[in-house]
Amino acid sequence: MTDPRPAVPSRHPLTASGSVELAVLERSGWDESRHLGAGVVVDADGHELRRVGDADATIYPRSCLKPLQALTVLRSGVSLDGPQAVLATASHAGTRAHLDVVEALLGRSGSTEDDLLCPPDWPGDRASAREASAKRRLAMNCSGKHASFLLACSENGWDPSSYVATDHPLQAAVRETVAEFTGETVDHAGVDGCGAPVIATTVVGLARAIARITGSVRPTGAGRDDHAAHLVEAVLGDAWAIDGPGRANTVTIDELGVLAKLGAEGVMVMGTTDGVAVAVKVLDGNVRAGTLVALRLLVDEGAVDAAAADRVIEHTLEKVTGGDGLVGRIRLGSGLAR
Repeated sequence: MTDPRPAVPSRHPLTASGSVELAVLERSGWDESRHLGAGVVVDADGHELRRVGDADATIYPRSCLKPLQALTVLRSGVSLDGPQAVLATASHAGTRAHLDVVEALLGRSGSTEDDLLCPPDWPGDRASAREASAKRRLAMNCSGKHASFLLACSENGWDPSSYVATDHPLQAAVRETVAEFTGETVDHAGVDGCGAPVIATTVVGLARAIARITGSVRPTGAGRDDHAAHLVEAVLGDAWAIDGPGRANTVTIDELGVLAKLGAEGVMVMGTTDGVAVAVKVLDGNVRAGTLVALRLLVDEGAVDAAAADRVIEHTLEKVTGGDGLVGRIRLGSGLAR
């Protein structure tokens, strides 16, 4: 089928010249590291409210693509409720509670851990990692997504042994979902760390997609998608499942009622149920500034309460320590100044 959308003009990667200073790490009164990048805020209709840096640059969304992948699974006819829906879009910490949900997902399709095509890994949660005796596919942070992929294969009679292949029917459906929600032609995909295809989007296209997903919660919202609304409501109701207790995405969701999703290599998306969304890409791939920068951009546009956002940042932002004490801080960069 021919995609009627125009190709993305002048597709190009994010560069240093296209980036602005997003955050600075200060140690003992001296600026030690600077994180450059780009970000954009859009409204429910996809109109830009603010951009910093080259938001037209093409990136790999990494795990920020998961809401679109989970949405594809739901659209394929799979019923997912509560934590099972959340694990389909999660980068989970690998706690026992997370693994229990993934095992339940596998059981629904008659699959086992050996059927997962994600690589074995240690749990991201430190306590769970200490208790683990070996790496497991089940503990890999994308295992919930992969278990939901197997469930979609079972539901539709698709080959479960090749579900990460680019020509698999499931991945073709993912591409259609991404094109629909970003408004962009899908013309490039790579291989994500978990082995599944990761579709390239622009920074602004990714923000538009998240805005449409989260804005679907509105009862009479334009372009409402019932599956997207179901997914967002599940995440807001069981935020522990998308990340882990005390971790940044979970705290942001619980405290602010916004969808938050971190991706590898410095990608972050957040979206409110009013359909205001932000996408951020940190050029050097470091993830530590993502929550700080994304929340500040949302606060500046009046989409999130400033005091509440400050509490989340205080709780989740990496501390700059020396010995047993605090010796610095991570602050917003000059590129976010009005």
